[in-house]
Amino acid sequence: MTLLILGIILFIGVHMIRVVVPGFRQAMIAKLGRGGWGGLHSVMSIGSLAVLVWGYAAAPIVNLWFPPMGMNHLTVTLMLFASICLVAGLLPAGHIAMKTKHPVVLAVKIWALAHLLSNGDLRSVLLFVAFLAWGVVLRINYKRRLRAGEITPQAFVSTRFDAYAVVGGIALWALITFWLHEILIGVAPLAM
Repeated sequence: MTLLILGIILFIGVHMIRVVVPGFRQAMIAKLGRGGWGGLHSVMSIGSLAVLVWGYAAAPIVNLWFPPMGMNHLTVTLMLFASICLVAGLLPAGHIAMKTKHPVVLAVKIWALAHLLSNGDLRSVLLFVAFLAWGVVLRINYKRRLRAGEITPQAFVSTRFDAYAVVGGIALWALITFWLHEILIGVAPLAM
């Protein structure tokens, strides 16, 4: 369990640099260049993700509660919305991105909440509560930075990107639900 907690702290810590030490990122870009900082941040992200995955796999399964029957179907349904938000966040802004403000962070929060509903073991609760809290903190920080004028919201580009987000999100959701989740995580989401 210690390795999982370390992995969570490292991964979220790497992704909270801008929130916790706002000037550090800019100082590193000035020192290493944008590409150098991007490379270093990528290596730290992949390394911390590896520790997190290893820690999750090695952690003992200690059941805290047992999800009610059918909860996995609600999780799968919520994941459709998370997938659409994720894809919308990777495209130029359509209405989905404009209304949700930060669709990738919303996707993380939906993913974490959805998985909390269908997983009652300690390692899962630790992981998904941490990511849900991280998403909430990032959203609060985004609002603060927006009010302070540090960032400007994306400008609306076209409704067609909403269509791309929905189609791409459905495709991503189907790929994960019917194939990748079982291969990568070892659990078929609809088998329960």
